[in-house]
Amino acid sequence: MQLYNSNQIKIYNTLSGEKEVFQAITEGYVGMYVCGPTVYSNVHLGNVRTFMSFDMIFRYLKHLGYKVRYVRNITDAGHLENDGDIGEDKITKKARLEAIEPMEIVQRYTVDFHNVLNTFNFLPPSIEPTATGHIIEQIELIQSIIDNGFAYTVNGSVYFDVHKYNESNEYGILSKRKLEDLIHNTRALDGQSDKKNPQDFALWKKAEPTHIMRWPSPWSDGFPGWHLECTAMSTKYLGEYFDIHGGGMDLKFPHHECEIAQNQAAKGQAPVKYWMHANMLELNGSRMSKSTGNYINPAELLSGKNDIMSKAYSPSVIRFFIMQASYRSVLDLTDDGLAAAEKGFHRLMDAIGLIDNLKTTASSSFNITDWKQKCYDAMNDDFNTPILIATLFETVRFINQVKDGSASVTDDDLKILKDTIETFVFDVLGLVNMSKENTGTEKLAGAVEILINLRKEARLNKDFALSDKIRDDLAEAGIQLNDSREGTTFTTN
Repeated sequence: MQLYNSNQIKIYNTLSGEKEVFQAITEGYVGMYVCGPTVYSNVHLGNVRTFMSFDMIFRYLKHLGYKVRYVRNITDAGHLENDGDIGEDKITKKARLEAIEPMEIVQRYTVDFHNVLNTFNFLPPSIEPTATGHIIEQIELIQSIIDNGFAYTVNGSVYFDVHKYNESNEYGILSKRKLEDLIHNTRALDGQSDKKNPQDFALWKKAEPTHIMRWPSPWSDGFPGWHLECTAMSTKYLGEYFDIHGGGMDLKFPHHECEIAQNQAAKGQAPVKYWMHANMLELNGSRMSKSTGNYINPAELLSGKNDIMSKAYSPSVIRFFIMQASYRSVLDLTDDGLAAAEKGFHRLMDAIGLIDNLKTTASSSFNITDWKQKCYDAMNDDFNTPILIATLFETVRFINQVKDGSASVTDDDLKILKDTIETFVFDVLGLVNMSKENTGTEKLAGAVEILINLRKEARLNKDFALSDKIRDDLAEAGIQLNDSREGTTFTTN
């Protein structure tokens, strides 16, 4: 019997505003779609947190025995600067600034996105479709919306008629916004827009003569609206009604609201059973923003080359820090928080490393069966990773007590403990065993040792210029040499 039969998950559904018992549309199968990045710049830590949350959810669903089709898209066209219908396409703008092809921008930052996620030990999605690879599907979707009377064409562009849609449906059902309030809070059109109403949004935009990324359509040579791609690709690969749609809290309105409206207008039904949204990542108590300078990217955090944190932190420590908070809560990234997470992470790994050498006895002083169920109970409660981690640390104390002889464990219980803690730490939370991370450290130590010996030889030969260069180059790379009577050692910054 699969584990999902004995584990009832509750998911906070943004649509209802409540935790709901998860019931897969098709027993044993889960379709999950998560909005991926717009690949015009390096992925930032806020994005990483969102994708990490859904990586954890993907991992747990798989652990329970569900066959999960996880679709996460790449936006490589159609995303305008202000997330609306005016301005320049973000990818085209970056390409123009750097005087290269838009698809060079797409390739560069798609590679960066994958490299960053691989660094943090993400599982790849089942399917990773691109907007440009599904232009035909988007054109077909627009035509259906037009045929059903919920869109109109003006000067080669096609717009979704929000007011017409709201006559028979509820625009704002996800974000709990009322169209009347949106109308009241929207400035009047300036006379230069083709839209009937400010709330209408583009399904297809006619390309200006200088716009590089363009495709032929029944209405004009142009490009699809940003909201359209997710509706087209999610329903193509997961069906017209699927289990879970996820993304960052910032996408709830207008992006996900527009997705619901498009699907309802084209297919006559809501597309998703459970809407899930991961919350924001702050930096030192303030919103993370490039414009204000309150910003740090993954590479800077991993290397320690920044003016915000006191040192570099490993990918698993960062992942452990992020998992210490619920995916639905705002998380403040601080140096103190990361330092505390690092200590906790090492305590956890040290305890796991002790398990194989623990002595067993005829009885256990700790109820392993109840503890194991508490781990599942935490994850079944809307993927409550902070409670899971607190539960895992109950056995950290127990493991150390068994080692010291102040507690006891049977052979059978020890096997259950080992299997359970490794499952939740490595398979579900996605942390990496310290021994694996140490492999890179050992290789670094070996390489630095070679350079130390070369420097020693240079000094013996009175080649002080080469000796100083080795020392200075290593220091620039964050490796500090320490000379003493016993020899030379090194530390990393």
